[in-house]
Amino acid sequence: MRTYGKITNPDGTQSWVQVTTDGSGSNDAVYATALVQTVKLNINESPFYANSGIPAKPSVVQQLFPDYYVQMIQQTFAPVFANVAIARTPASNPPKYTINITTNQGVKITAEVAQ
Repeated sequence: MRTYGKITNPDGTQSWVQVTTDGSGSNDAVYATALVQTVKLNINESPFYANSGIPAKPSVVQQLFPDYYVQMIQQTFAPVFANVAIARTPASNPPKYTINITTNQGVKITAEVAQ
């Protein structure tokens, strides 16, 4: 299994990297990368999964945080991890989300993702 994730290089440029199944057969890194990319995604932006992502622009117009969509993303990725929790960071503009993942091997990953 593989996916691609965008990273920021030391010189400030961004590039895409391929994330694949590790040597032991674990897909946790692949799913974690996909989760972060989904949180960054606008709804209807993916050509493969139209219902994935967060409706950022309508949320700005309506002045409502898209917490419902964040919970749907969390429910989608919950079966592939031992634990996954996504929470909006208070008083952040633009909205940021803290993602806490416990992999199936017991590794804890925390990431803060800006929409």
